[in-house]
Amino acid sequence: MQLSFAFATIAVICSTTAVNTNAQDTTTMSPVDIPSTAIAAGSFTTLVAALTAADLVSAIAEPNGPFTVFAPTDDAFAALPAGLVPCLLEPENKGALSAILTYHVVDGQVLSTDLTDGMAAPTLQGEDVTINTTDGVVINDSATVTTADITTSNGVIHVINAVLVPPSIDVAAFLATCGDDTDTSTDTDTSTDTDTDTDTNGSMDNGMDMDMDKDEESSSSSSLYGSIVGLTIIAGVSALL
Repeated sequence: MQLSFAFATIAVICSTTAVNTNAQDTTTMSPVDIPSTAIAAGSFTTLVAALTAADLVSAIAEPNGPFTVFAPTDDAFAALPAGLVPCLLEPENKGALSAILTYHVVDGQVLSTDLTDGMAAPTLQGEDVTINTTDGVVINDSATVTTADITTSNGVIHVINAVLVPPSIDVAAFLATCGDDTDTSTDTDTSTDTDTDTDTNGSMDNGMDMDMDKDEESSSSSSLYGSIVGLTIIAGVSALL
C-alpha cells in the first residue's frame, strides 16, 4: 500500500512539472527583432533610413544581440540643426553617421528597471552615455525616454525625444564642411585678368594705331609741303630764264 502511494505521488509531481515547462515556453515566444520593430512602429522612418545608409540594419538584426537601443523619433531628428541630416546621409559621411547611430546602442538587454542614477553605459560607438533617473529617465541630460521597455526578439528599445551626439563629434565644425564645394576663385581671377588684359591691350593697340596714324599724316603733310615748295622754285627759275 505504501509503495503504491509513493508511485502515485511521483506521477503527480512529474505531470505538474511538464505542464509548468510548457507554460513557460508559451509565454517567452519571441517577437520580431529591433529593425523590424522600428519599421512597424512608423515613427522611426529617419532612424531606419540612417541605419540603412550606414549599413547597420543587419548589425542590430537577428541573430545578433541582445542590444539596448535608445531610439530617436522622427521629430527628434527634425529638431537637429538644418542641413545636418541630409549631410550625414551623404556617402562620404558614412563614418560620422555610423558613429552617431552606434552611440545609441548598448550591448546587452538593459530594461528601465536596470537603469540607475549616474549610471555610465558604454555604447557600441565606444563612448559612454550617462543615465539620470532623478525625474524620469534622461540620457546625457538632453534626451528623455518617452516610452521604455519595448521588448524585441533580440533586445529592447527605449524611445527618446532627442538625438544623442558623441562628445567626440563637433556638430558645428562638421556642418561647416557640408556642401563646401566652392571653386570659383580661380575662374573669377582668370576671367578678370583676361578681361583686363584684353581691355588694356586694346587700349594700347588703339593708342599705337592713333600715334601711327598721326605720324603717317605728319609725314604725308611734310612730303606734300616739300613737293609744293620744290615746284614753286622750279617755276620761278623757269620764269627768269
